[in-house]
Amino acid sequence: MDVNGTVAEGFEPVREAFVRNFEVLGDRGAAVAVYRDGRLVVDLWAGTKDVDGTADSAPWERGTAQIVRSATKGVAAAALLLLHQRGLLDLDAPVGEYWPEFKAVGKERVLVRHVLSHRAGLPVLDRPLTPGEALDPLRGAEAVARQALVWEPGTDHGYHALTYGWLLGELVRRVTGRGVGEWIAEEIAGPVGADLWVGLPAAEAGRVGRSGRVEAPGNAGGLRSRPKRSVAEAYDDPASLTRRAFAAITPFPDQNDPAYRAAALPATNGIATAEGLARFYASLVGEVGGGPRLFTSETLAAARAEESAGPDQVLVINTRFGLGYMLHGSASPFLDAGSFGHPGRGGSLGFADPESGIAFGYVTNGFSKTVTADPRAQALVRGVRAAL
Repeated sequence: MDVNGTVAEGFEPVREAFVRNFEVLGDRGAAVAVYRDGRLVVDLWAGTKDVDGTADSAPWERGTAQIVRSATKGVAAAALLLLHQRGLLDLDAPVGEYWPEFKAVGKERVLVRHVLSHRAGLPVLDRPLTPGEALDPLRGAEAVARQALVWEPGTDHGYHALTYGWLLGELVRRVTGRGVGEWIAEEIAGPVGADLWVGLPAAEAGRVGRSGRVEAPGNAGGLRSRPKRSVAEAYDDPASLTRRAFAAITPFPDQNDPAYRAAALPATNGIATAEGLARFYASLVGEVGGGPRLFTSETLAAARAEESAGPDQVLVINTRFGLGYMLHGSASPFLDAGSFGHPGRGGSLGFADPESGIAFGYVTNGFSKTVTADPRAQALVRGVRAAL
């Protein structure tokens, strides 16, 4: 395997783990980037741009991007937190204060804070959207506004796998008058120079490879590679919150479809380079290349203060969430106790660890069966830990 890029002295364990991901864990095309204190110390890529690539397929290049699935949620969360930081959004206000139609069917007590911490009680849609409907952000928001609560807001938590995007996106639109993808491009990605998009511009489409399912040879030994029986049963049961949450769009769109990539679905369809994802997280906690630090110390503290912990009503495992971010724990191990970020189902991962100054991004074109802790991403995190 030809691995391209650079690794700063001391971070060789990350390169070793990256090579092993291809040799043992089934990666076809991937990249990893790590910043430390605003300096890029790992920038590696290898394999083919397309997951189904043959020997004559285009190689992965520096700047190749991939869909990152739910790692998008960490980028999208920054939009609401920055609006709060600028005094435009109150985290403890009812969602209906900004979005009056949302108050229907007893949802007057859902707070903005509940949306970010997966405590809103709206993880499912009684009538799933079709793929065509899902590409229209207004249809998704209308569906969520009509939906009745599954639990009393703030009393429990469960992963809002798809509805999170429509909740967050409509709040951004109501507060700013701009679509969430446009806002992220103009207020986050542009100012910090990060190659990431929620709603892929046509001019960037050629950089994005085809993604698909991969199987690691044998049991790779990573977390969630062999789910517990209760978890597997929840995914198999059409009536479970787990199955219904992930089926809020039915059937799920082809993630290689240009129309899907061009839409702005801030729960699921962000596209990024590994360096762009790592740079985003580095910019939350410090300056990178002369760009702005996005979060004040107060906003950073809020983002990673525990809001939800314990049994997750959707994922059927113990999860921990701050405001919009997963926190370090058994469901999704990051670097250390103060780390915060978000995985993407099947592989991708982005996070920051303010205490060590580390910001991390991993993207891949090969999606595995994992939900929160992919063995390939975890191997790379262990490589970072070994370098510190």
